[in-house]
Amino acid sequence: MITLTAPAHGDEFTAPTPNELFDLAPIIPGVEWFTKPVLLAVLSAIIVIGLTWAAFSKPKLVPRGMQNVVEYGYMFVRDQVARPFLGKDADRFMGLLVTLFFLVLVWNLMGVVPIAQFPVASHIAFPAVLAISIYVLKIYLGVKHQGAGGYFKNMMFPPGLPKPIYLLLSPIEFLSNMIIAPFTHAVRLFANMFAGHMLLAFFSMVGFWFLFEKLTPLGAGVGVVGVVMTIIFTGFEIFIQFLQAFLFAMLASMYIGGSLHAEH
Repeated sequence: MITLTAPAHGDEFTAPTPNELFDLAPIIPGVEWFTKPVLLAVLSAIIVIGLTWAAFSKPKLVPRGMQNVVEYGYMFVRDQVARPFLGKDADRFMGLLVTLFFLVLVWNLMGVVPIAQFPVASHIAFPAVLAISIYVLKIYLGVKHQGAGGYFKNMMFPPGLPKPIYLLLSPIEFLSNMIIAPFTHAVRLFANMFAGHMLLAFFSMVGFWFLFEKLTPLGAGVGVVGVVMTIIFTGFEIFIQFLQAFLFAMLASMYIGGSLHAEH
């Protein structure tokens, strides 16, 4: 645990711990599963549905307002996520990829929204569910389009290599594609949101403690630093939240593309 001593009072500032930030009590007593992350996850889904409904329930030939905003997001996912990995199959999976991108983005942005102030993806269960869903879809599509034998053969025995190399390469490819890939797909998102939430909580608590709780002439400077760092890290965290949503959707597109078409 990190502690800072507040000058002139002798009291200690105690940094927030993961237990304090992530082990949240149920919103409804007795309903253990209904916690703040679950509520925010449901609200995020409603927000995404509401935005897309508002944008496309009555689409205009010349987009305006919400339709214009959401279409920019759609085109970003299409051009930067789907087409580079899926090619001619991009349109088939746009619904899934757009949903993944916007849902994860709103999950993440909940971490900087006042009152909410909790990134849903900082709980491993939420990115894990999405990653497992993509993992199951990836295997299903691979077996469907390449056959069970062909899928695993193409995965573990890429053509054009000397046969002795396969003794080393095949287990690595199997481990990488079947175990490490889905694991890192979830953990990358989770770890970034977890660490970002910890940093924002730490600096905001430093500012509040030394400027309001235990204000002293010497401690005020530490408090100002805490406030400034909170502002800086909030801006940086918003960028990371967008980046992680993009990477999560991009990896999903890459895994789907690899299952649709064997790499040669």
